[in-house]
Amino acid sequence: MKGTIGTAGMLAAAMMLYAIPAIAQDHHQAAHHAPPEHGPPPARESHAPPPSGDRHFADQPGHPDVPHVHDNGEWIGHNTGRNDPHYHLDHPWAHGHFNGGFGPRHVWRLGGGGPGRFWFGGFYFSVAPFDVGYCDGWLWDSDEIVIYDDPDHDGWYLAYNTRTGTYVHVEYLGNS
Repeated sequence: MKGTIGTAGMLAAAMMLYAIPAIAQDHHQAAHHAPPEHGPPPARESHAPPPSGDRHFADQPGHPDVPHVHDNGEWIGHNTGRNDPHYHLDHPWAHGHFNGGFGPRHVWRLGGGGPGRFWFGGFYFSVAPFDVGYCDGWLWDSDEIVIYDDPDHDGWYLAYNTRTGTYVHVEYLGNS
């Protein structure tokens, strides 16, 4: 039949329509940083950052000037230790412990909010006030993050953003 698309043509067209978003998604995924296999080790020393908060993290040309993780798993910026007053909580884990899963096998897509209160998968968190400036540019309704235990600061976790390769301290606020 002249001028009509046969079953094979329609099937090929439908497959292409489904393939385009998958190709775009794969390209989007390729731009992400692989989450570290493990969280940072405990700091060897305890020393607080300058009181002004004037900290710098661009340890190599082209690296961000915020806490980040190298491809070899080295956590840059997590070195102030247990006595850092910026991460002191009077009541650590006041809302319980996060039990949704840690590490790279548990990637969570942010569902909304902002640094003061954000959520994913029915879990709610808040960024440490001292770290709010480090998550500028996070997409609170779509970025993917991975949660790690913080070995030095009781009551805090570390949220690693797979798009930016950066992380911040977060407090668990409970679940819905």
